[in-house]
Amino acid sequence: MKNKILFILCMLSGLMFINAGLNKFFNYLPVPEDLPEEAMNMFMAMMEITWLMPLIATFEIVGGALFIIPRFRALGAIILTPIMFGIIAHHLTLGFGLPIPLVMAVILVWVIIENRDKYLSMITKNN
Repeated sequence: MKNKILFILCMLSGLMFINAGLNKFFNYLPVPEDLPEEAMNMFMAMMEITWLMPLIATFEIVGGALFIIPRFRALGAIILTPIMFGIIAHHLTLGFGLPIPLVMAVILVWVIIENRDKYLSMITKNN
């Protein structure tokens, strides 16, 4: 039962990351009209660096897809972790709602804890 719940949560989170990444390429989601000026300034500054948004979008799409597939979920979690930190920092500093990013962060931490053996094998010395 736990594996089914984790799969569903990872699929939903992965699809959210894929959607966010695709939106950076195709701009199909409307920008909210009540977006704070600080947020608009930050987005405009990020778009000035022409390679930054495509890089973030690519990592969101690839990380989200890997996060859905159980065999590659640990790798997807590693790819999505710095993006998740950025999302939470963005929401904290600009005063956006935190519930969805915090839920996604909890799911990400859950996956990292579930796959800790895979990560520990990378940093421990095997003799």
